[in-house]
Amino acid sequence: MPHKTVFIVDDDAAVRKGLAFLLRAAGYTIEAFASALSFLEDYDPRRGGCLLLDVQMPRMSGVELQQQLNVRGWRIPVIFITGHGTVSLAIAAIKAGAFDFVEKPLSEEALLDCIERALSSHDTAQEERLQRAQLEARVALLTEREREVLDLVAAGEPNKIIARHLGISFRTVELHRAHIIEKLQARSLSDLIRMAIITKARSNT
Repeated sequence: MPHKTVFIVDDDAAVRKGLAFLLRAAGYTIEAFASALSFLEDYDPRRGGCLLLDVQMPRMSGVELQQQLNVRGWRIPVIFITGHGTVSLAIAAIKAGAFDFVEKPLSEEALLDCIERALSSHDTAQEERLQRAQLEARVALLTEREREVLDLVAAGEPNKIIARHLGISFRTVELHRAHIIEKLQARSLSDLIRMAIITKARSNT
């Protein structure tokens, strides 16, 4: 399963082999790389999974690889493998967006728990991005007047106030809201308000 893929990037062949054996036994699909550069050349950002990444490697470090992922906009949870003396680097990497770090010697239980949490967070983030994209596509179907009504709905204004504000009749506001609900596929008033708030927040960023 693509979302169960763990990408291992470590220049130590013994570490790669040991991690691959452990994670395959736990049911994960494994792809291992001896360098950050080889991972960058091979990785398809449309894939799911998570990245298990050594902090210190020659030519391009794990932290530098994370920076490249951020620059390219590639969203994949990064778990750093760190030894004594590199913990501060791993903490800095977390502040830059890494998911977590595990210290050597690796605890199998802690590692597996961290990977499972990373994969779950990635699945959730992917689903949220898909939902936002779907909502944006639906909002694009609204007329200019319907967008104005939607903005006022997001502000919590009742139909009577919306009608007065836009200089239209109460009945016209009701018709606009009905069309908006149909186009956005809102299941309820609360669902419509949630969509309106998300849409307004996106337009203000």
